[in-house]
Amino acid sequence: MHEADESTVPAQELLVTIGTGLLAGGISSVDVEDALTGLAPAVGLKSINVAALPKGLFLTVGSSSATRFERIGADLRFDQTAKLLDIVDALRARRLGIEAASRMIESEVYGTPPRWPAWLTYLGALPIGIGLCLLLEPGLVNLAFAAFGSLIVAGALALNAKHPSLGPLLPVASAFIISVIVLAGYRLDWLESPLRTIVATLALLLPGSAVVTGLTEISAGALSAGSSRLVSSSVQLAMFIAGVAGAVVVTGTGAEALANSQLTDSTWWLSALGVAAATLGLIIYLHTPLEHTVPIVLTIGAAALAQLGIGAEFGAAIGGLAGALTASLVAVVLSRLPKGPIWRISFVPAFLVVAPGSFGLLNASQIEFGDGSGVAGSMLAAGATFFTIAIGTVIGSAIAHVAEPKDEIVA
Repeated sequence: MHEADESTVPAQELLVTIGTGLLAGGISSVDVEDALTGLAPAVGLKSINVAALPKGLFLTVGSSSATRFERIGADLRFDQTAKLLDIVDALRARRLGIEAASRMIESEVYGTPPRWPAWLTYLGALPIGIGLCLLLEPGLVNLAFAAFGSLIVAGALALNAKHPSLGPLLPVASAFIISVIVLAGYRLDWLESPLRTIVATLALLLPGSAVVTGLTEISAGALSAGSSRLVSSSVQLAMFIAGVAGAVVVTGTGAEALANSQLTDSTWWLSALGVAAATLGLIIYLHTPLEHTVPIVLTIGAAALAQLGIGAEFGAAIGGLAGALTASLVAVVLSRLPKGPIWRISFVPAFLVVAPGSFGLLNASQIEFGDGSGVAGSMLAAGATFFTIAIGTVIGSAIAHVAEPKDEIVA
């Protein structure tokens, strides 16, 4: 193959930088490919061939140039991803040139320090855990255990950031430690419904968004990217389950202790308080752009209301679909307002609320550990919820494309 023409090298480098940044920010491979293909004419390239994977990006300019491969770096904070999306939007509208965009990415995306220290970021796990517990099992003792367990989760996240080699141990170790503490409280008759308390505490670590993103990619035809995400997420979920199972053995509790039963009803104001607490935790943990706080909160609130209200009436699967669709529609409307954020900036936090691993699904999850009589049906119900959330996300993405075609980066 021939080397790329020198005049195309800056444009190719810029597209590779943007593509790897978007993937590091959690954008699906399908949307990254669409975004780069749409950007090519704006940066002076007639055609490109691009293949995006969760951990790497291949990009070729024309049909005879060398293929450029770049590995995905460290995950971007959400404020960094939002700024990168703004730069992409400006490039597409031809308000920025190649050199100016490259400088902005270097200085305003990768060169911008976090708005708050790392310890505060990890402490975002505390309001998230408490908020989820308010929705799942709002007993006072359960809340106390969820708060204490969330501090352990925050510590585990901080330890993992300092020693990334410990990352593979995070799911099983966190699940084991939290489950031992909660099940010990159950053995001492301090609290009931330990499963929901465990789930609320560990929700931040569950790979729910990766599962739904993988399903979305597969539905769009990106089999390699979607399958790899699903396999990775399945292994993480299996490690969480292994950690909980190990805690059951160590504490000597029976399987009946992990029945998915809610003993304390959550009133509307407790649910609202839970949504507010979890939203605050997400804003802190994700580093959401402060200038877009109001649209983000409005989108989360609308998605949560649809998820909880419709889910309570028609079940988790329909609730997940309604939550994803509501988040999409509200985010589209807000993006059309003067100085409104790009669709995805409002949608992503709400997506994390609706997606598995967030309180939307977990509040209605039917997975239970019992005598085995309801396991198959429970797993089927949970699987249906995964797929309906993915379907809602895909429909929402299509709506966003139609309503705001200049923003090709959607779900």
